[in-house]
Order: sequence, then structure tokens, then C-alpha cells
Amino acid sequence: RLDSVSFFRSEVRLCQSLRASLKSVADMPRALSRLALNRGGPRDLGALRAGFEAARAIAELFAAAALPAELAAALAAIKALPEALAGHLSEALDDELPLIKRDGGFVRTGYHAELDEMRALRDESRKVIAGLERSLIEETGIRSLKIRHNNVLGYYIEVTANHHSIMTGSDGAKARFIHRQTMANAMRFTTTELAELESKIANAADRALSIELAAFDRLTAEVVGEADSIRAGAEALAALDVSAALALLSESEGWCRPTVDASLAFEIVGGRHPVVEQALRRSGEGPFVANDCDLSPESGAKAGAIWLLTGPNMGGKSTFLRQNALIAILAQTGSFVPAQSAHIGVVDRLFSRVGASDDLARGRSTFMVEMVETAAILNQAGERALVILDEIGRGTATFDGLSIAWAAVEYLHEKNRCRAIFATHFHEMTALAGKLPRLHNVTMRVKEWEGDVVFLHEVGKGAADRSYGVQVARLAGLPEAVVARAREVLHQLEEGEVSGKTNRLVDDLPLFSVAVKREAPKPVKSDALGEALVAINPDEMTPREALEALYRLKGLASR
Repeated sequence: RLDSVSFFRSEVRLCQSLRASLKSVADMPRALSRLALNRGGPRDLGALRAGFEAARAIAELFAAAALPAELAAALAAIKALPEALAGHLSEALDDELPLIKRDGGFVRTGYHAELDEMRALRDESRKVIAGLERSLIEETGIRSLKIRHNNVLGYYIEVTANHHSIMTGSDGAKARFIHRQTMANAMRFTTTELAELESKIANAADRALSIELAAFDRLTAEVVGEADSIRAGAEALAALDVSAALALLSESEGWCRPTVDASLAFEIVGGRHPVVEQALRRSGEGPFVANDCDLSPESGAKAGAIWLLTGPNMGGKSTFLRQNALIAILAQTGSFVPAQSAHIGVVDRLFSRVGASDDLARGRSTFMVEMVETAAILNQAGERALVILDEIGRGTATFDGLSIAWAAVEYLHEKNRCRAIFATHFHEMTALAGKLPRLHNVTMRVKEWEGDVVFLHEVGKGAADRSYGVQVARLAGLPEAVVARAREVLHQLEEGEVSGKTNRLVDDLPLFSVAVKREAPKPVKSDALGEALVAINPDEMTPREALEALYRLKGLASR
């Protein structure tokens, strides 16, 4: 697949022509299944016809190309599609097809002579009767001869009484014209031909539909008889489609060709999340920050590494977890990947425990669901697995959660021995890096500026000492009094002033604290540059004064 994608990246015009041809191809396997189960309609046959026509055009496109193995096999399967069936469908099916076969009208004019006749009788019966009338006038020479119709006699031939001798004057005329009724001034006759025509007109619609249904059944039987070759051809078209699509995507997004082998390597340089990157580009929020990830075994080691990822809320931990899992999946589907380079040893299973959700229908809390999923990972992950775990243990008491997360990391390291990224807010776990040789601490970097936190979204070696939850809460819009009180409580907890009990905190409950202290206004930062800019009235300034003011503003900005 990677060779196929590379081929289409180098053959841009061929790739574009292929994409244009594939646009007319419907879902051939679905149409084939519906027809095989006797649930199909004319449009399913039409879908196969369109697929055959596109396959013929695609085979001509690749006739002179030197193709990689996957594309060469696909082209062989396309050429093996039944040409006789394709020609039969094109010959038999009309351009516009109804949804249901009982509606009729899907067989092409000229395909079946009797069907064309029945349709003519059904749709143009007056013209047929007029034509027969003209032929009888020429045969008898009676210019006043008329073919009429009533509910009693049906269709009949009417002549005036003066011409009855022509109709009955000989044995041949009597045998040809059968007398039906004598009137005062006219006589009425019929013929075997007219009687047959009347019956055909009456039954033309039913007969036309039965002919079309029989044709549909024959075509369906032919299609089912060629089911294996059609299915193989459809899979070949799908292989061409996915390879061409991945080539266009990788070219437009700047993806690289990964190296996929039988090792335990997992080295991503400049990896990006494909979905988040596009979302940022569309919203104009700036470029995506690429990050490296190396879970490859160290020299002499027989198992991959585990990264313990710490960092603030909103720092990008979950995005980093997901992007590496997506890169592994993309690489093993044969796609180029969103990175500068990638070397991935085959991953036999990918385990993910990200996000929070409950299962009320089964009586499972959020924490219970988290534990069930974690148990499945720890019981099934092997050395070739890739595991991403996000904040295990956050749904219960702090020490319980820390204990579970601590034990889970040790189990992954000693028992599962797999490549893994473990994101957590339990900073105490970073001490494990000194105990477990394959465990490495990494963190999402941030900067603090004037009491606010700036997320750099960069992954670097080391461990975070804070989660910046209060700052994130402030960014989310929590009332300033709540944020201020949270800072006080956090400071007391960090200083160890509350050891085991919360008496001092209860004495100053946030509820009463807010009642006593009205919400303090946000501090106004001094902005000399802004004040100077507001004081300027450009309409009253000379050019020299404007130039001097510009230099003053520049001096203020550089402070």
C-alpha cells in the first residue's frame, strides 16, 4: 500500500484521471448483495453497469504504466471483469432507471422487439388504429371506411350501406370481414387482425411489464453467476480509490512515508494530530505544534518504553496521546502519516482508555467503566501492543486513584512490557522513573505571565510540578471570588497546614466567605502606552507633532 501511495504521488495526472473515473462508480458490492438476495432493483443493475464502464476506462489509463505489486494485482482483477455481461447490461438497460422494477421502463428501446411493440400499443394505440384504418382503405377502396370503438363491440370497421357489397361480395371478403352489426345506414365488421390488435391494446401494459420483469430476472441471474469476478473487481477498484485518496491527502497535508517493520520501534519526529491540525487551520488559530515521541527499546532492551506524561489541564496531553495512536493506525493501513518521519514496529493491538463516560443502563458509574476498561487492557496487552492511558484513577478519592494508577504503571512495565503513554495529574508518580528502567518522565511545557498561564503545547523531558487547574478554571469564566478562594485553599493544602483534617478550611467555608466578601473587581493593569495613545488627537496635530508623538509611543512600547 505504501508503494501504491508513493506511485500516485509521483504520477499526479494519472491520479487525477483515476479520481475522475471513480466518481461514477457506485457501491458495487452492495448492489451485488441486493441482487443475490433478490432484493435488488434496476438501479442496482445500473450501478454495476456504471462500475463496468469506469473499470474499462481505468484499465485503459493504466495500460502503459509500470505499477507496484498491489496496483498490478488490482489492474489484473479489473481486466478479469466479465466483458460480455458488461455489454449485455449496457445494451439492455435504459439511461434513466426507476427505483423499483415493478415500475417498468428500465429496458432500453430496441433491445426486445415484442416489448417495443407492446409499448407502442400501450402508448400510441390511436396511431396504430389510424395506421390500420389507412391500410384497409387502400385495400377496399372505400374512402368512408372508419374504425370506431364502443363498450359493446369494442373496435369495429364501419362502412356505409352503399359499400356493403364490397365487404360481402365474395367468399374471400366474407372470410376476411366478419359481420358484426347492421344499422339503417351502415354496416359494422371486424377482422381477425383487428380482434388481435384490440386484445393486444387491452393487455399491452401488463405484457410489457412482464417482458421487462423477465429481462430483469435474466440479467440478475447473469450477474449472480459472475459474482466472484465482480466482487474481486470491486475490491480492486476500492484499492485504487484508497491509494489515490491517501496520495492526494498526504501531498496536500505534508505527510511522510513511515517505515513499518517487525521491530519494537516507535519513533515519531514532528508528529501531528491530523484532525486538530485541519481544525486549527480552518479557524485561523495558528499552526499545530508538532511533537516527537520515542517509545523504542533502548540499546540492549527487549521491550518498548513507557512515557509518563504530566502537565497542566488544557496543555495538550490527550491530543498527544491520540495523535500517536492515530499515526500508528495510519501507518499500518499503508498510509503516509502526519509527521516529519516515523519508524513504527508492527503493533498487534492498540488499547485506549481516554475520556470519561458512564453506563447507566448497566448500573456502572464513570469510575466503574474506567476500571473495567483498564482491567481489559492490563489482562490483554502484550509486548507488541500500544497502550494509551489518560488520567487513570481520577474518578475516586485522591489516594485511591494514585494507588491504582501507580500499580497499573508497574504492571504495564513488568508484566505487559508494552509500549505505552500514561498521562496523569498524580505528580507523585514521577518518582517511579528512578525505579523502573523503561519508564521516562515527559511533560507538557507552559509559561506563566502576569498570573496567567500560556500553554506551549510542547512535549519535553522532565516532570510537571503543578497542574494549573485554578488558572484553567479562571480561563473558563469562574467567578473571581471562587478563583480567589480556590487559590487560598490550594496554598493551605500545598503548605501542609491542613494535615489529615479540614477543620481550618471548614471554619472559613467558601459559602460564607463569598457572602462576607463581595466579589472583588479584577485588578486594572497600568497601561502607559494605551493611556498615551488615548490622549492623542490626530486631527489637531501638525506633521511634526505627529512624528514626535510616534517616537514617544515607540519609546513607551519598548519599555
